[in-house]
Amino acid sequence: MKSLENKIVSRIYGFGRGWSFSRKDFSLLGGSDSIDKALSRLVVKGTIRRLTRGLYDYPRYSKWLKADLGPDMDQVAHALARKFGWTIQVTGNAALNIIGISTQVPARFVYLSDGPSRSYLIQGNELTFRKSRFTHLNLKHPQSALLVQSIAALGQLSLTQDHVLIMARYLSPQAPVPEKQRMAIARDTQYVTSWIQEVITEVLEIASKE
Repeated sequence: MKSLENKIVSRIYGFGRGWSFSRKDFSLLGGSDSIDKALSRLVVKGTIRRLTRGLYDYPRYSKWLKADLGPDMDQVAHALARKFGWTIQVTGNAALNIIGISTQVPARFVYLSDGPSRSYLIQGNELTFRKSRFTHLNLKHPQSALLVQSIAALGQLSLTQDHVLIMARYLSPQAPVPEKQRMAIARDTQYVTSWIQEVITEVLEIASKE
C-alpha cells in the first residue's frame, strides 16, 4: 500500500503544482479501492486537495500570500474530460483568461464537449461543459485550441501585436518552444481560418526565439 502511495505521489509531483486529477489517472498503478484510499490519505496529509467528489489537485502555492491558490480551471476541465472520456475544447472568454490576455476571471469557464451538458461548482468557480456536435476542427492539442479560440474571440480587427506577444510568452514562459512542439501546433491548425492560421504562425515564430 505504501508503495502505491509513493507511486501516486511521484506521478503527481511529476506533473507539478496546479495539476488536477482523478482516480482514473492512476488506474494502471493498482485497484480502484486501493487508489481511493491512497488519495484520501494524501488529502488528510495535506499533500493534495479534494476539489469535489472524486476530483483532486496538487494546489499551486503563493509564497507571498503564504497560502494555496485557487484551482487551475483548465486543468480541472481536462481532468474531468479524462475521467469521463470526453473530448473538450475551451471557448473564447475562458481561453483569453487562461492564456493571459484577459485578467478578468470569467463568470464561468465554458468548454465544448462531445459528452453530456453538465455544470460543476469548483471552489466557487462555475465550470460548464456544453454538448456540441463537433469541436473546432477537432484540434488535438490543448495549446492549439487555446490559440485558435483566443484569436477568434479577439477578432481580426481587435488583435494587436501585444496580444501576439502574450500568446508567444504563454507558449514559452522560460525557454524557446521546441521545434517538435511548434510543428505539432502548426500541423494541428493548418486548416483553420486563414487569418487565424497566419497569426498562429507569427506566434510560433516569436515563441521559437523567446
